[in-house]
Amino acid sequence: MKRPSQFFLILAAVFIPMIAKAQSPAIVQRDHISIRDEGGSGPTVILVPGLSSPRAVWDGVVPGLKARHHVLTVQINGFGSDDPRANLKPGILDGIVTELDGYVRENRIAKPAVVGHSLGGLVAMMLAIRNPDSVGRVMVVDALPFIGTLFQGETSVAAVTPTAARMRDMIAAAPVAKSPVTSDPGGIWSMTPAGRIQVGEWSRHADPHVVAQAMYEDMTTDLRPDLAKIAAKPFEVLYATGAGPQAKAIWERDYAGSSATLVPIADSWHFIMLDQPAAFARALDAFLAK
Repeated sequence: MKRPSQFFLILAAVFIPMIAKAQSPAIVQRDHISIRDEGGSGPTVILVPGLSSPRAVWDGVVPGLKARHHVLTVQINGFGSDDPRANLKPGILDGIVTELDGYVRENRIAKPAVVGHSLGGLVAMMLAIRNPDSVGRVMVVDALPFIGTLFQGETSVAAVTPTAARMRDMIAAAPVAKSPVTSDPGGIWSMTPAGRIQVGEWSRHADPHVVAQAMYEDMTTDLRPDLAKIAAKPFEVLYATGAGPQAKAIWERDYAGSSATLVPIADSWHFIMLDQPAAFARALDAFLAK
């Protein structure tokens, strides 16, 4: 009996890891991003997280999406405790857009839906403007085409650049947080203490140098003059209403002249998917069904 037992133990040691590896999501690593194939069948959906956020931002919707779609989740190198690679240098946004376009073309993905949160929403719009053949539909989740308007109202890239540079240098010089975030850090990222703790914990694992440069590029990118070039259909923008009645005016002003459909999500701050997961999932399903 010893020999058969040893034989089966050897088989288990060899084949179980192989099976687990075959069943785990495949990750393609590029200089600026990694792309994980979550599986599923049907039209492809690409999910792009925002500043300091890992792909785990989308964990609440990925299982449901896989029932009807092929799902790809993106992670920006340097976020989620991974290697920053090329993101320690300027050109992060351009690099992300180029690599997404390259992945779509190399894999012959026909008109994927691109869904981006925050900085990821800016990336989705940049991709649609520069490479319209690589995008079928676009959903932007709580992102403006020029974030500078939140800092100085109606302004320009030149006007906001000094502020962006100061913020970049301050973030890059900040000490790396080593302790887990277990108490409410405050802020307007989420409406709940649990949500703010989750966002804080995600941020803790992001490389501050990548965060600093990505934020600088986000703040100094103005897509408003090019919004009319977005031919993706549908082009939808979900926005949080936590800022009150002025939120509607801000979003309508900054998306004026575009084909975007604006969709408010009540009782939410920036991380809509944490504050209103059911409403967010319904809005995403409706967008993909159009």
